[in-house]
Amino acid sequence: MARRIRLVYTAAAVVPIALLASACGSSGTSNNSSGSSSSSAPAAAMVGPALPSKPSTTPKTVLETGSTLLYPLMGAWTQAYQKEFQNASTKSPYATIDTGATGSGTGIADAASGTVDIGASDAYLSSSVKTTTPTLVNIALAISAQQINYNVPGVKNLKLDGTVLAGIYNGKINSWNDPAIKSLNPSAHLPNLKIVPLHREDSSGDTFLFTSYLNATAPSDWPSSLVNTTITWPKGSTTAETGNGGMVSGCAATKGCVAYIGISYLQKTQAAGLGTAMLKNSAGNFVAPTPATIAAAASAQTAKTPPSETQSMINGPGANSYPIINYEYAIVNTKQSDGVKAEDIRAFLHWTVHAGQDGTTYLDPVDFQPLPASVVKLSDAQIAKIGA
Repeated sequence: MARRIRLVYTAAAVVPIALLASACGSSGTSNNSSGSSSSSAPAAAMVGPALPSKPSTTPKTVLETGSTLLYPLMGAWTQAYQKEFQNASTKSPYATIDTGATGSGTGIADAASGTVDIGASDAYLSSSVKTTTPTLVNIALAISAQQINYNVPGVKNLKLDGTVLAGIYNGKINSWNDPAIKSLNPSAHLPNLKIVPLHREDSSGDTFLFTSYLNATAPSDWPSSLVNTTITWPKGSTTAETGNGGMVSGCAATKGCVAYIGISYLQKTQAAGLGTAMLKNSAGNFVAPTPATIAAAASAQTAKTPPSETQSMINGPGANSYPIINYEYAIVNTKQSDGVKAEDIRAFLHWTVHAGQDGTTYLDPVDFQPLPASVVKLSDAQIAKIGA
């Protein structure tokens, strides 16, 4: 099937060298049950005719695009998977995974249209998309989070909440020394510096996560009509950037900026000298996005995951819970036109929720958390639905 023109990158192009080296050096055995250093990993075995442990020996290319937040991890997974399952004679992979970083909205749309085989998304499927394409499923692959970053020289450990962030993004709060920000940071030396809020120009799951947090914590300032992967930003108060990489570079180049950036870009935001805000959670505490706070938020909510895996984990319970976490999803049509391709999709996704959950090799370098065993079972059940 011809692919419409889109922004595509090879996996090796942007994945950090250290991450690729560790991924390519891992054999990733099919029954791997080791987890990240932050929490336990699933122990389910990769067995059963509907859940192949390896791709078919007929070479196929699986097309994937979407989330820039998931892209670094997807690249590492792809490199390791293709190295593990290859023709012994030719050293060519049985299944080539062609990855793209185009934003979650494009990932969902391309999976729905059949332009790609797997859409990557930080956002679950909306009811409207499910109505239009009822054979689409969202399959949880890992647990992620979102940072709020800023470029304010000399200011560290800044505390922010949903009300202040909503005020910044709706144009009511324009300076870093605004009384609303001062009240959260009474001992900070806040400059009279214009705030430059950045937003994603592309249709983005990160936009969905950020606007979901604003609505959950400040609904009077941020209505549900402004929660989506693409929105019309109030009063044109923000500057547009493409992808998480664009948000990092744009914020680094703009004094006074504030931006929402996926946790897999944590090392890049630190290298760029950006601050990372502590956010007010549902318990009223200010917490930074760390493995411990992300894991705490996940452990308080994953047991409630329904079979469809459609679940918001924004502003969940827990004294130490970070308030913006999410499942990273594979968006797949369960009705495929090619039986061999369907097998290859099942095999790859099945590998990601088992061997791909290894923390040291895959998740820790991008600050993700593994799926608990109960959610792995749900993902396996969804993967098993994919067929011709």
